[in-house]
Amino acid sequence: MDGLIVPPGQGRRIVTRAQEMTFKVTGADGGFASVFEVVVPPGFDSGAHFHSHSQEFFYLLEGELDLLSFEPKERSSDGWHGWEAPDGRRVVRAGAGSAMFVPEHTPHAFANRTGTPARMLFQCAPPPDHERYFEELADIFTSGASVDSEAVQRLRVRYDVTQLTPLHFTPARAGAGSAS
Repeated sequence: MDGLIVPPGQGRRIVTRAQEMTFKVTGADGGFASVFEVVVPPGFDSGAHFHSHSQEFFYLLEGELDLLSFEPKERSSDGWHGWEAPDGRRVVRAGAGSAMFVPEHTPHAFANRTGTPARMLFQCAPPPDHERYFEELADIFTSGASVDSEAVQRLRVRYDVTQLTPLHFTPARAGAGSAS
C-alpha cells in the first residue's frame, strides 16, 4: 500500500449548520486512525461525553476552545464548564498550538465560547466508527428545520458515545465572545 498526501483544502467535506469537517485520513486509507480537520463555529458545545472503545487527539490550529479531559470529582448533568478534577484541574481555555489527548472512558468536551470560528485537527482510533458517526450526524442535522434529538441519541448509542451533558449549538453573534 502507498502512503497518502492530502493537499490543503482537499478531502471529503461535510458541512451543516453545526459542523464543518474535512476527512483527511479514513479507515479506507489503511490508517490506524481517522483524521479530520474541523471548524468549530461560535456557540458550539460538544457536551461532556466519553467513549468506551476509542481514543481521541485534538490539536487546535486556530482560534480558542474551552477543553475538558478528566474525570471530575462530581459530574453534573447540566453542564461541564465548572467541573473540577480531584487534583484541582479545571476546564482550560486553549489557543492555537494546544493539544488534548483523551483515553478510553475519559469524560471530555470542547466548546467555542468566543465570537470567531476555531479550527482543529481531530484524530480518533480505531477507524472508521467516528467517520460513520459524523456522516450520519450530518444527515440528521440536514434532514429538517429542527434536530431530531431521539435520532441523535440512537446514533450515540450505536457509535459508543455516552453523553453526560447536553450538546448545544447556539450561534454566537460576531464579536460577542465570552470568557470562562
